[in-house]
Amino acid sequence: MRTKSEFPVQPIERIAKKAGVKRISKTAAKTLRNATLDYADDLAKDIVAISKHVERNTVLRKDVMLVRKLHIK
Repeated sequence: MRTKSEFPVQPIERIAKKAGVKRISKTAAKTLRNATLDYADDLAKDIVAISKHVERNTVLRKDVMLVRKLHIK
């Protein structure tokens, strides 16, 4: 598993620019990367819990979609 410092910042910068950001500082991009990875980690833990609850070892698309829907506020 990669640590936050090993995950490249450039993809996050591209995502931010696609969202309309004209310029983003390196520290802002790193903060956004860390927040994104934290969110993904939380999602993954919940997805695993769902698949275990239904006694499956395999995570399915429907597990991901369910957890994503539950996380949207």
